[in-house]
Amino acid sequence: MTTIRRLTGDDVAAFRDIRLEGLRRHPEAFAASFEAELTEDLAWFADSLARNAVFGAFHEGALQGVAGFHPQRHEKMKHKGVLWGLYLREAARGSGLAQALIEAVEAHARQEVEVLSVTVVTSNKAARRLYEQLGYVCYGVEPRALRVKGRDYDEALLEKRLR
Repeated sequence: MTTIRRLTGDDVAAFRDIRLEGLRRHPEAFAASFEAELTEDLAWFADSLARNAVFGAFHEGALQGVAGFHPQRHEKMKHKGVLWGLYLREAARGSGLAQALIEAVEAHARQEVEVLSVTVVTSNKAARRLYEQLGYVCYGVEPRALRVKGRDYDEALLEKRLR
């Protein structure tokens, strides 16, 4: 059985594990780095769960994927939010869990913001295709958005109007 739900403080160890796995396995997909977050303790990850709405996809009780949301903080940008940190374990890919996580983030975000944005490394064609199938529109590309081990990665900037 698969369930999608917002993560709580009880999930902090599992969240830390899957977050570090994603950062380690796919450093080009995240602005954060494995090396920096590896040094953080559980309290830091618990604070991240408290400050953000992070959703988890559980299959038979095991956390298989995550996706986060936070609204923009500046007064003039509060109508917008960010979908961040989408990651699925290898075994969960192609199962529909990525779409389910995105939809859970959207349902939550719809209560707070009008526009949801996400960035995707341009070489990640599968992720970009999924977002576009779900109604996200690319409004630009940021060249050299990330640099990992001396290699630059461009990011596609996508958004979806929620209401």
